[in-house]
Amino acid sequence: MPKKTDIRVIGTEVFFLPVETRVPLKFGPETLTHVTCARVHMRIKDRKGNVADGWGETPLSVQWAWPSDLTYEDRHDAMKKFCLMLAKAWATFDGKGHPLEIGHAFTEKALPKLQKKLNKKRGKKKAMPLLGALISCSAFDIACHDAYGNLVGKPVYETYCAKYMNRDLSTYLKPAKGSSITFAKTYPCDFFVKDMPKQIPAWHLVGGKDLLDKNELTGGEPDDGYPVLLPDWIKRDGLKCLKVKLRGNDAAWDYDRLVTVGKIAIDSGVDWLTSDFNCTVTDPAYVEDILDRLVQEHPRIYGMILYVEQPFPYDLEKNQIDVHSVSARKPLFMDESAHDWRFVRMGRKLGWTGVALKTCKTQSGALLSLCWAKAHGMTLMVQDLTNPMLAQVPHVLLAAHAGTIMGVETNAMQFYPEASKAEEAMHPGLYRRRDGAVDLSTISGPGFGYRVDEIRRDLPDAAGTFGDIE
Repeated sequence: MPKKTDIRVIGTEVFFLPVETRVPLKFGPETLTHVTCARVHMRIKDRKGNVADGWGETPLSVQWAWPSDLTYEDRHDAMKKFCLMLAKAWATFDGKGHPLEIGHAFTEKALPKLQKKLNKKRGKKKAMPLLGALISCSAFDIACHDAYGNLVGKPVYETYCAKYMNRDLSTYLKPAKGSSITFAKTYPCDFFVKDMPKQIPAWHLVGGKDLLDKNELTGGEPDDGYPVLLPDWIKRDGLKCLKVKLRGNDAAWDYDRLVTVGKIAIDSGVDWLTSDFNCTVTDPAYVEDILDRLVQEHPRIYGMILYVEQPFPYDLEKNQIDVHSVSARKPLFMDESAHDWRFVRMGRKLGWTGVALKTCKTQSGALLSLCWAKAHGMTLMVQDLTNPMLAQVPHVLLAAHAGTIMGVETNAMQFYPEASKAEEAMHPGLYRRRDGAVDLSTISGPGFGYRVDEIRRDLPDAAGTFGDIE
């Protein structure tokens, strides 16, 4: 029987917020120097006619979502255009229920049709991949969850239960073949940590172009009051966890980079490292050789590596590589490949042991992947998309509720700290890492607890407005 709290979307509004990086961020073969954040304002209505608004935001990280030889502007413009297509589709979508139910239905039914429509016009060689479509859609899905929490007057994580949801997880998830796992009569809340921590460890990103010591200074670095060198970041923020971006196609460089960063980490009191190959490796032996050499020549650095992140191509269906030999050495986490729980299931069969969740693949999808992975004994992490402004809040909340292997990756304060000044005034612990952690104690109230009405953020003119919304 439908619930009184069931909602439907009645209007959407999209804003594009340009952000410039203070230093470049290297993604595999590409480098990010600026990004556009898509911010969505959504209005919903329940069965009684009550209305509420919600907000969602995500960086349209072109280089991460859509690696290609196409120009940045071509891909960037396509993703912005797709956001406007999504805005109209969400405003007229006939789905009703809890936001996870609506978000799942939209992703399964409407999103593929919209992606196909866009790509039919662009042609096969210029087609936008699923990850690009998910990123564009995620801001709308997040806004729907926020609006629902605002409507029922509850933090949104308190609504992922039988009281508010019409269907249990068995509606969406199927266990691995041969397992005794069942999702009947279970809900997302059954897989969250019992008590959400108010502080969680923060991972710092060591990008491929980040400077490690004074000998690398050229004099052209930003003089803006923020650190430039890795040791200075570690000292200022009390960092204990470093994520190292690698090339994946230059074994000598990757090995030297891990050793150099590892030595700095040891000297600076850092506890943990992880290596991110950004989908550029095609042969497991590449990773195995680096790890095997490390354990022989630098066993302490090897021991500090908590897990290895996504070395292999993110199109898992086309690249079904058996990775058991890598995960036998270190926990191996899916990131770009983990589009949804079905890909997580496929990855587990191939030997992946962990999942790096991201809100940019939609809040609804991240929750379902979380539940499937935890039920099957996979370890979780929540990775960053260099989330500034409002995007940071759902990101850290997901990590705090998921129970990750170690905290959350958060690096927007490294690459564009000034972008979040308005939000930082309200949530200082979210946009500046202290004692190696971020602080969630200022997040409060219904929805995602943004406290949007208290944040002094001047938005540009809306790029598109659809349906019943001011």
